[in-house]
Formats: sequence, C-alpha cells, structure tokens
Amino acid sequence: MPRAVKAELRGLPADLAEKVGGHLLMAGQLIDTDPVEAQRYAAVARRHAARLPVVREAAAETAYAAEDFAAALQDFRTLRRMTGSDEYLPVIADCLRALGKPDEALATAREGSGGRLPVATRVELRIVEAGAREDLGQVAEAKRLLRKAWDAEHNSPAEVRARLAYAYAAVLEREGNTADSRAWFARAADADPEATDAADHLRVDRTDDIEVEFDAEGEE
Repeated sequence: MPRAVKAELRGLPADLAEKVGGHLLMAGQLIDTDPVEAQRYAAVARRHAARLPVVREAAAETAYAAEDFAAALQDFRTLRRMTGSDEYLPVIADCLRALGKPDEALATAREGSGGRLPVATRVELRIVEAGAREDLGQVAEAKRLLRKAWDAEHNSPAEVRARLAYAYAAVLEREGNTADSRAWFARAADADPEATDAADHLRVDRTDDIEVEFDAEGEE
C-alpha cells in the first residue's frame, strides 16, 4: 500500500484502518478488470472513512471507471473542496459531459482558465472543453481549441502531445475526414506510443485499405 495512503489511515483506530485499507487495496486491484466490483469495495471504505481524501478519491475513481458518473461527480467535487486542488477539474467536467450537461462542463473548464495548472491538467481540461463543444455541435470550435493547444504545448512532455494529437484525430475521424485523422493518429503514435491506442487506429485503417484492394482485384 502506498505510503501516503498508510499515512492517512493512521488517523483511524487500528482495526478500522485495517478494514478500510483492505477495501482500498481490493478496489485498486480490481479497477481495471472489474470496475463495478471495485466500486463496491471503495463504497464500503467510504461508508467507514468518508472524511479521508484517499477514500474519497478511491470512491470517485472507481465510480468513474464503472461509468457511474453521477456518483463520481459528487465525490470528485467533494474531493476538490477537501483538498483545494484544481487537478480534479478535467474529470469533473468530463462527468458533466457524460451526464449530458456540456454547458456545465464548459463552465467548469472556465474555472481553470485563470489559474496556473500543471501542464497535464491544463491539457486534459482543454480536451474535455473541446469535447463539450463537439457535444453542442460546435465542431469547428472544438478543432480550433485543440489545434491552439497543440501549437501552445510544443515543448510539453511527449505524453501530453500524444493526448492532444489523439483528441484532434478523433474529432476528425468522427467528422469523416479519414485522411487527416490518420495523419494525426500517426502524430499521436509517434509522440508517445504508450500514451494512447493511436497505433490500433492506424492498424485498423491499414486493414481496411487491404480489404478494399482485395475487393477491387476480385471485381476484375
């Protein structure tokens, strides 16, 4: 268990700390494979120690992974109040998008526009903002935001650049602009092959091209 988690749990009675810690551990182990079950473990920890930020974070992250966006939104908002950190703004805005509230997502994104956010948080917030614009049918504005961010973040870490390129490629793909989306998926893969599944998109596109070639040969 991470040292920071143990430090927070020390404020609980020993038997309760052990119980809560065990549930947090199980939630962490299951979140990628069975997020619904992970959320159940985190919910038990939350019932016993809701005032601990580490518990709230586990509850929020597992709810988000399980696509229980209303619960995730509640806990992420509470976590932001508890910690005073704006690092949760992107995921709060994304929960609002998932709940069909793009205007509220945009308002949340604006909360972070005046502060000095870490680069990864700033970029994720811009990606969510662009997604909210797309939800509202404002595709041109979504693309403008992402291109502006891409140009502004030219010295940012490779993972951040990959996330921006991927987001822009995805908008182009949904727009039906296959050629340009493929070029931007390639940029994402080149920037950081591990940050996104851009390489999978490129493989799928290549497979489609091969199938078209075979179909054309068969018609001759």
